[in-house]
Amino acid sequence: MITERLSLPSPFRSLPALLMMAFVLPLLAGCGYNTIPTAEENAHAAWSEVLNQYQRRSDLIPNLVETVKGYASHEKDTLDAVVEARAKATQITVTPDTLKDPEALKKFQDAQAGLTSALSRLIAVSEAYPDLKANQNFLALQAQLEGTENRIAVARRDYIQAVRDYNLTLKTFPSVLWATFWFRGNQPFANFTVDEDKMQVPKVDFGTSTTKQGG
Repeated sequence: MITERLSLPSPFRSLPALLMMAFVLPLLAGCGYNTIPTAEENAHAAWSEVLNQYQRRSDLIPNLVETVKGYASHEKDTLDAVVEARAKATQITVTPDTLKDPEALKKFQDAQAGLTSALSRLIAVSEAYPDLKANQNFLALQAQLEGTENRIAVARRDYIQAVRDYNLTLKTFPSVLWATFWFRGNQPFANFTVDEDKMQVPKVDFGTSTTKQGG
């Protein structure tokens, strides 16, 4: 009998293990084993969209600066401030691998806020130049910038929610069990520190709405 057991083909000897895996794997899936990695990937995807929209805004700035320069070249300080803020913002990056570092995200956020502030000053300067506000290229840039600011706000809110969902999976039952025994290396992601009421879409108005109302 012993000889017969030892002489069983390898597929038969591994059959109990295969049956056990077939039984356990559905239970793992049903108990939420995939909850943490799924939430983590969702947060990564949301962050990628945040970066895409900030990059979209950054790409608009050189054309915007050149257009303003054509009508208000003596506004050198304001133009230089936008260029410098853009350079600083593009130098600070946060990859999905560094989302666990609150300080890295804070630096990124501060740099983008600095660029937003510089753009606001540039927009304010444009109010003094009627010809600039009537320029078709400038009007097209206005529409693109407004759309981009909207997309940035949406992307940031989506990221905030995705991070909340992911961080909760590391703390709440039953997914906290998987975090304790299977995903020990997973750490909470950093999030934006600005208050929700400060995340409203910036008003990008080049004076066209006032002109239309006056007409």
